Amino acid sequence: MKKLILSTAIVLGGLTAATAQDKEPTAMNEQKQTAVEAQVESRIEAAQDVDAVVETEATVATDAETAEIAAADVAQDYKEVKASEVPQTVQDAVAKDFSGATISKAYVNAQGDYKIELATADAKKATVYANAKGEWIKNELKKQ
Repeated sequence: MKKLILSTAIVLGGLTAATAQDKEPTAMNEQKQTAVEAQVESRIEAAQDVDAVVETEATVATDAETAEIAAADVAQDYKEVKASEVPQTVQDAVAKDFSGATISKAYVNAQGDYKIELATADAKKATVYANAKGEWIKNELKKQ
């Protein structure tokens, strides 16, 4: 009977020691896990910051591309017309804003906008864009 009681005490002592050993590493594991979670959260925040910067740069690039496309649209899809076919309002605007300049070539697009190549008195050439009302869309030559 003494052997039975002694064996039971040894087994219970062994189980208690085994359970105690499992609990200590668990506390350490929790501390390590908390530290790892903090690192992961900081890296996630850093990645989100990088994503925000990339998104901002993409927006800026998109805005610049849109401006370039708009400028390209101004210069495309024009069909040549005779200088005499240019509306009088546009001819008057050229005479008013560019004294001494003459229309050497004229082009019109589907929206009714005009691309006008000017020859100035001092043998300079310039291209200007105007709508049918004589309002300037794009002016590559400063007013004289």
